[in-house]
Amino acid sequence: MIKLFSLKQQKQEAEAAGQASGSRTSAAQLRATKDHNELQVPSSCKLEFDDPDDLMNFRLILRPTEGFYRGGRFQFTFNVGRNYPHEPPKVHCDTKIYHPNIDLEGAICLNILREDWKPVLNLQSVIYGLMFLFLEPNDSDPLNKDAAQVMHSDRSQFERNVRRAMQGGSIGGETFEYCMDK
Repeated sequence: MIKLFSLKQQKQEAEAAGQASGSRTSAAQLRATKDHNELQVPSSCKLEFDDPDDLMNFRLILRPTEGFYRGGRFQFTFNVGRNYPHEPPKVHCDTKIYHPNIDLEGAICLNILREDWKPVLNLQSVIYGLMFLFLEPNDSDPLNKDAAQVMHSDRSQFERNVRRAMQGGSIGGETFEYCMDK
């Protein structure tokens, strides 16, 4: 769990700073602060911040402990926009991965990041959604159609392909980076 200032204290500090500089804390920043304060990140996940005062931009390091991707280390970049929570955060997979729901450029097919987003959802929902994609990849709604086809037709070959990709091998002419947890 992340230990951050209470929402009230952050709001007071932000208001004091805003009065001094003429700027105000946005509703998106307040909601992101609330979400971060309430986060309960499992031990298989870690959040990293380049700027600890910027809760709108951060990285999630996901280390699955079960499923096809166990033993891997995958990095996601989160950008929480100014229309949050009315729009979902923008999430990108920075690790090239062989996955039916993540394409080779890092786009993610997760319904709550698109059409099923609702303002009642939060950063915790997105993190758990990503974790679920690694436990239960979905071959019926793919971004990487080749991976989905192999998963659908031959699960043991799919598992071998995942392992090869995570170890820095090539599949179908695509070379992947080594992403096994050290």
